[in-house]
Amino acid sequence: MASEAPAEERLFNLILALVASRNGLTKSEILQTVSGYRDRFAGARGKALENLDRQFERDKEALRDLGIRIDTVDDPGDPGNNQRTRYRIPREAYELPDDIAFTPAELALLGLAATVWQEGSLSAESRRALTKLRGLGVAAAEPVVGFRPLVRVAEPALDPLRAAIEARAVVEFDYLKAGEATPTRRRVSPLALALHEGRWLLVAAEADGYRLTYLLRRIVSKVAITRSPAIAPEPDEETQALARLAAFRAGNTARIRVVAGSDAETRLQHRSDTRVLEPQLLEVHWTDLALFADELVALQPEALVLEPPELVARIVRRLEEIEVTHG
Repeated sequence: MASEAPAEERLFNLILALVASRNGLTKSEILQTVSGYRDRFAGARGKALENLDRQFERDKEALRDLGIRIDTVDDPGDPGNNQRTRYRIPREAYELPDDIAFTPAELALLGLAATVWQEGSLSAESRRALTKLRGLGVAAAEPVVGFRPLVRVAEPALDPLRAAIEARAVVEFDYLKAGEATPTRRRVSPLALALHEGRWLLVAAEADGYRLTYLLRRIVSKVAITRSPAIAPEPDEETQALARLAAFRAGNTARIRVVAGSDAETRLQHRSDTRVLEPQLLEVHWTDLALFADELVALQPEALVLEPPELVARIVRRLEEIEVTHG
């Protein structure tokens, strides 16, 4: 059985393929050609094929949660048939505006950075996938450097936690909860790693088997892998955890007014479950209040939060802290 590629690699390869294809790709073309799906797709039948299909759907939502716009295009001759629907990331939504200019020195620096980016990002696997797409008759071009990658850099805790899960070993780490000044030491059985709203989570069990989720970015120490055997994970630990988080997220909504054509409108409108209540007025769901507040602070002044009050209060507090710190 083919091993599953790390999620960050699979998402990155999916972005490359959807940006590179001018006319979009069908689900079948994606599963046959994109590294992270391709090896599992070959010979897959029944439940294995259903699991791969669900993985693709989760990955689409993960990219949308990162603010990446994914367009769907129905086949004109067979509208409504999702097997013939094409998916694409419109590169025009991420290219630099025409009115931005750079000095010669800035252009030289950007040129150097672009060379590094191209060499580092377009792997041999990606090039083979693009070649195969062309062989299938799909119009494909190498991704433009102007496309801004939004998949976050892997967390330092990711690799040791993945190793601990494979070794079925208990881990220890210091964890800093939102709003607390000092971290607490945690000792848990790592069960699965999940990507939710573009952020890595650890699904873990305490000694009594009680399940908890930890945000990797709040692990503030090195992960210590102990010699103690860990509790064995259930076959669908990741799926169960994501279902719990999805239910929690569905109950948390914010109404946000955004500036037309702004980065805030692009990022928030194309999250997986955002509703457009009226032009420039969005209903946006969230899971972690503190992280969502930080995200919205970074989008100021293009996003005005109208409710809920606790989110408004947290954003005001963060802006006041920034003003005191930076003047």
